[in-house]
Amino acid sequence: MSWKFWQRNKSAEPKKKKTKTREWTDAIIFAVVAATIIRVFFIEAYTIPSGSMERSLLIGDFLFVSKVNYGARIPMTPVAFPFAHHTMPLTGTKAYWDGVQWKYRRLPGFQHIKRNDVVVFNFPEGDTVALDAQDDNYYQMLLRGETRTQIYANHTIVSRPVDKRENFIKRCIAIAGDTVSMENGLASVNGKKVPLEPTGWFYYTIEFKTSDINMRLFQDMGFKTAETNVPTIYQFEGTPAMIAELKKSDYVKSITENVAVKGDFDKAIFPHDKNRGWNLDNYGPIIVPKKGWTVKMDSVTMPLYERSIRIYEGNKLEKVGNDWILNGKKATEYTFKMDYYWMMGDNRHQSADSRYWGFVPEDHIVGKALFIWMSFDSEGSWFSKIRWNRIFKGIH
Repeated sequence: MSWKFWQRNKSAEPKKKKTKTREWTDAIIFAVVAATIIRVFFIEAYTIPSGSMERSLLIGDFLFVSKVNYGARIPMTPVAFPFAHHTMPLTGTKAYWDGVQWKYRRLPGFQHIKRNDVVVFNFPEGDTVALDAQDDNYYQMLLRGETRTQIYANHTIVSRPVDKRENFIKRCIAIAGDTVSMENGLASVNGKKVPLEPTGWFYYTIEFKTSDINMRLFQDMGFKTAETNVPTIYQFEGTPAMIAELKKSDYVKSITENVAVKGDFDKAIFPHDKNRGWNLDNYGPIIVPKKGWTVKMDSVTMPLYERSIRIYEGNKLEKVGNDWILNGKKATEYTFKMDYYWMMGDNRHQSADSRYWGFVPEDHIVGKALFIWMSFDSEGSWFSKIRWNRIFKGIH
């Protein structure tokens, strides 16, 4: 039998039909691969777990976040279980293997991050986590007075690579190279005051002319209220627009915005430096690092930039006497390798943001929030729980 004759007869043979099991397996593999590519490089769904962005974004909002606007980040921890972020849903074990780590790379995007963009990013202080603690932020636990020995003895501590740290969503107040500050609760960027977004919440002390007040009326207006020891005085939480309407009420005697006193040091506020005396409503000015910017390394600047130089940019840094030793050599200045951003929540008095943990490096940026595709309230029947007016609402 000739080779050509054998080949013709071989090609004429009918192909073996796939079994149902094989067809389903191929379909599932294709679906997983396709969905993973879409999720990593194009668009991904997220949910809002906290009230830090109220009322711009509400707890129970489900968002689509674009990876292409700023450029998709190439996976830095490529070996991971599909559709799981850092933890397996049932077993609670790691959903990734950090034995393989790729350096930070990003595909070209359509735009750069702009001021007031709503951005999803990996939590900068999420590199070390206390798994079994209600507040799993290892660094805040240290600030509260717990020693490293106590924390490691009482909790399960894990380290996470950049792209497997918890996802946060905030508004970008300042971009790389900007100077940001805050005075009496009002932020400024490059010397220009930046009022809170109209949806942002503040705390107020409201004094009424009489104690005969129906709080239900104000709660129906959208306020969150709390009593005090004085029958005519209440604590209100609401937006400036809501307060403007409240001022029209004949029952209101006075309205005072609750802000921290300037100079009243709060050790939880970045950079946790008592000499600066900063707090939630009064801090700065701070220059947000920009790629190529050179900063002098001294006692004034290093409390602000030491973590960025050491942790985010991966340098060996130590202080010997009054000198800084950078990668084994004495250094008096440092040039940044990445851009950084300053993120804040619209609900500023209930937001863990850059005021607490500082700058967000560019390699932590996940994507830009686009629109809400579904929203659920925690109260009511399953049908009434859906916030119909928020479905397909854009994020601004």
